[in-house]
Amino acid sequence: MVPGLKPLDRPPSLHHSVQASLRHVIIDNNLQAGDPLPPEGTLARELGIGRNSVREGIKALESLGVLEVRRGVGAFVKAFTLEPLLENLPYSFGQSLRACEDILQIRSALEVSLIEKVVNAISAQQLDALRKITEAMAIKARRGEDFSDEDSAFHQALFAPLGNAMLLALIETFWRVFYKVAGPTRLETQDPLKTWEDHVAIVDAVAARDVSASKQRLEQHYTGISTRLRTRREQIENA
Repeated sequence: MVPGLKPLDRPPSLHHSVQASLRHVIIDNNLQAGDPLPPEGTLARELGIGRNSVREGIKALESLGVLEVRRGVGAFVKAFTLEPLLENLPYSFGQSLRACEDILQIRSALEVSLIEKVVNAISAQQLDALRKITEAMAIKARRGEDFSDEDSAFHQALFAPLGNAMLLALIETFWRVFYKVAGPTRLETQDPLKTWEDHVAIVDAVAARDVSASKQRLEQHYTGISTRLRTRREQIENA
């Protein structure tokens, strides 16, 4: 008997029941990323349902990023990722500038609350890496070019000293969702030179080991972006 499995008796919600049971198999057996699920035949027999129903449940969990199906081999537990969240959030937000402001508020709170730990942990080599990113920003800013890749890399490098993979994944998720939701408006409201200067100021404050200034620079950076978005939103609403 496979732990976590018991016969199902509610056909109307079979689709969801199969998914729930498969999740219990993972939890009750303490399966880790890369571990295989029992074969479809075993799952179908112990759940008391057809193999097609098991297969559909596995497909559903695969689409959610819980499982990985290797054709001809079987289903395996997949390493946790925020990618499914990233793929679905923009559709619920649509193209709302209000949503962009909300995303920025959450991300700002997250980064500002943790910048003190960065100030205490960052190394000289990591500061050099941040400086190089701002130099690349400067080149594009002076040309009036978009430097979203460098901007994303900056915030990843800024919080890398904490060694928190989940934090970096959350920052990346908020970043990519913001870019998708903001769309062309992001470029319309962008001031490349000001954005570059903001990042340089953040590095300077962190390099000086000044926690108060680091928090202030981050807050000012996000406040500036939010203000420009709000101004653009009000222009559209009042047009």
